[in-house]
Amino acid sequence: MKLDWIGWLATALFASSYFFKQPGTLRKVQAGAALLWVIYGLIIHALPVVVANCVVAGVALYSWLSAGLEHRT
Repeated sequence: MKLDWIGWLATALFASSYFFKQPGTLRKVQAGAALLWVIYGLIIHALPVVVANCVVAGVALYSWLSAGLEHRT
């Protein structure tokens, strides 16, 4: 499939997230990778890939946003 590069990019992005030392940056990069996986899952019609990565993106974004709110109070 010609769009396999999206899956490979998502893999590379997710793996690279572990090199970030700032927790917020790590979570943003992981959320971005998960969203790429969602797009890829939609393209290949793989519902488990879509659902699993919606959960991952949601948790990553929630933890990033909640950590940001804790620092403001």
